[in-house]
Amino acid sequence: MAHTNDVTRPLANYPQDIWGDHLLSLPFNHEELECYTNQLKGLKETVKDMVMVPTTDLMEKMHLIYSLCRLGVSYHFENEIEEQLNHLFIRLPGLLDDKDYDLHTVAMVFQVFRLNGYKMPCGVFSKFLDSDGKFKEEVVGDVKGMVGLYEASHFRTKGEAILDEALGFTTEHLRPLANQTSTSPHLREYIENALSRPYHHSMQRYEAKLYISFYEREESRDDALLKFAKYDFNRVQLLHQQELTILLRWYKELELKAKLPHARHRMVESFFYSLGVYFEPRYAVGRNMLAKNTCLIGFVDDVYEAYAFYEELQYFTDAVQRFEISAMDTLPDDNQKVTYETMLYITSETENVVQKEGRSYTISYTKEEHEGVHPTFEVYLENGLYTSAALLSMTMLMLGLEEADQRTYAWMVNNNNKLPRALRVLTRLYNDIVTNEAEEKRGLVTGSACYMKQYKVSRNEAVQAFQAKIADGWKDANEDFMRPTAVPTRVLRAALNHLRIMAFAYKDNDGYTRPQISFKQVITKVLIDPIPLD
Repeated sequence: MAHTNDVTRPLANYPQDIWGDHLLSLPFNHEELECYTNQLKGLKETVKDMVMVPTTDLMEKMHLIYSLCRLGVSYHFENEIEEQLNHLFIRLPGLLDDKDYDLHTVAMVFQVFRLNGYKMPCGVFSKFLDSDGKFKEEVVGDVKGMVGLYEASHFRTKGEAILDEALGFTTEHLRPLANQTSTSPHLREYIENALSRPYHHSMQRYEAKLYISFYEREESRDDALLKFAKYDFNRVQLLHQQELTILLRWYKELELKAKLPHARHRMVESFFYSLGVYFEPRYAVGRNMLAKNTCLIGFVDDVYEAYAFYEELQYFTDAVQRFEISAMDTLPDDNQKVTYETMLYITSETENVVQKEGRSYTISYTKEEHEGVHPTFEVYLENGLYTSAALLSMTMLMLGLEEADQRTYAWMVNNNNKLPRALRVLTRLYNDIVTNEAEEKRGLVTGSACYMKQYKVSRNEAVQAFQAKIADGWKDANEDFMRPTAVPTRVLRAALNHLRIMAFAYKDNDGYTRPQISFKQVITKVLIDPIPLD
């Protein structure tokens, strides 16, 4: 079968690539990179000594580790921090009970441990409750403590009622505090950022740059640590720019913009997602593979939701399930053939990379999930949005992790495991909340529409129900991250980072599809604009 070019297709008319060729010409300054590298060598040893030096002030050590995490430089000292936290976790819970530490300190300690997978009891906040089990009104005056408690509440798991109470209490009181004339501009900005993007649900590289600006205005800052964080951010940014330029040149050589005019061309956004999953320099190869495969997922999704007809999709689905070059001859349309050929090409390219690392088994999981994105056309057509491809994304991000072995993949595809299940559910719900109305106008079936019809509720009520499910999903994800874990912590951290970048991208709109609204600004902050140095 074939369709003539003048047939009206169900096109979504996606915005064009907003970056053009601008980022292809990003200047890579080798001398600047070498300067940063040399500066960091001495500073790194200084900071390492600060982490390892024995001290009787355990809170000072905890505050240092907290600062390392928030400034985005803790990856330099993973083993040292692990050693310190193992020691501190034994001593601190009892110490917190014995000492009269303020809310800010307790919340800071709680965040550090939960962030690193230690299930510190939420009962440490009990002393801030009144006889009715509500937080004492007097703590409202401790603005930093309130922000800390708000941030800590996002690490909660199911059954931790005190943290549920903490989230409601702090959310209610922080907004008025931000609007008070007596609140300093610095503190007001700190509050507003937390309310807009809580740290645990945000993109870590973005948060690091933001926190560097906050830390710089703190009277208690350590200047050596601040300088280390600034130089490190700029150095890593240069490396990311170099990686992105290589990707964009590869993309341009494929001439996909001309071949697939209906599709979303989002290589910059795909790379941004990949560094949201793992930004550390050692994962450069993984970022390259993940960015390419993320863009590919978008192409396949666009075939189903923004291009092909009913009959064509039957052929395309069959070809995806076969996953072989000969199947391309069965496709009735050139655009679908290009999409399919690109899928095979990127998968083959990825396979060559992981074969060199002796991890060929990873490709079989990726192929299986490609085939499973749309297992039957009937299911897809019936549900409209059948899948968010979250599991496929997870197999792809694991391609760049040496820690991901076959046991890890078995854990990931088991829907009984909390974090993998949360990945699937939350990715779908985040997307649906911000895209449902636009997709319904194009005749697509959305999760919101199904929920509204089934439960006879309004769209706002459906969205509220989805947000409650998202909150529960985060609780499950947090629980799965606590030690002892079923798989390596690095794998779990990448999975959590995937959730974070989803929450970040879909905060107010679909950042991937329409990056010009707000995503362009945050990408520019993270990838293009360096931190000014003194």
